Amino acid sequence: MERLIVTEDGSHSLFSSQFNQQYHSLHGALNEAEHIYINLGLRPILENANVTIQVFEMGFGTGLNAFLAWKLADKLEKPVYYTSVEAFPVSLEDALKLNYQSLLNETGFMKLHEIPWSTQNQISPYFSFRKEDTQLQNFTSETLFDVIFYDAFDPRAQPELWTAEIFGKIAAQTCTGGVLVTYSSKGIVKRALRAAGFVVQRHRGPGKKTHVLKAIKA
Repeated sequence: MERLIVTEDGSHSLFSSQFNQQYHSLHGALNEAEHIYINLGLRPILENANVTIQVFEMGFGTGLNAFLAWKLADKLEKPVYYTSVEAFPVSLEDALKLNYQSLLNETGFMKLHEIPWSTQNQISPYFSFRKEDTQLQNFTSETLFDVIFYDAFDPRAQPELWTAEIFGKIAAQTCTGGVLVTYSSKGIVKRALRAAGFVVQRHRGPGKKTHVLKAIKA
């Protein structure tokens, strides 16, 4: 069981005892997810899309990013296929504690946690969802993704997920012009992304966070 955290914007997060890390920014879990993954990553592409947008998420975690992506797809009436990888799934008991539904005045959050792994699920007319209980290193797909949500734990906790090699694997499954967004703006992350063929942009972060990254597949 993970420890529940209330972040500064009132939204919940969890603290991983295994990695000694919180799942979201203490300055605001919801603000962080909306700012980085939705407004910097998915929204600009989805608003201009005429085809189904393929999203890949590294780190399903609490399910907040997927929940926000689902609700945006429904709001814009634009189809999204969402694939998420998680090697250390949050328990249903912990997921039930999270307050995202009440904060957003939306329903259906627990469905993302309750559906079976490794199955394609049509969650709504505009949102198709699949989650894989596996390590990123073992994940394979024939899909080329338009948007990557890169939400692994901090490079200090999971250094193996922030290397040029792992970003090369991601680049091979990202379409030309596709974007990767992540909260980490550390130098090692920028160098690894560039070595994998991404053009890296630094953007202002949410709240008190100075910078986040948006990387475009060249």
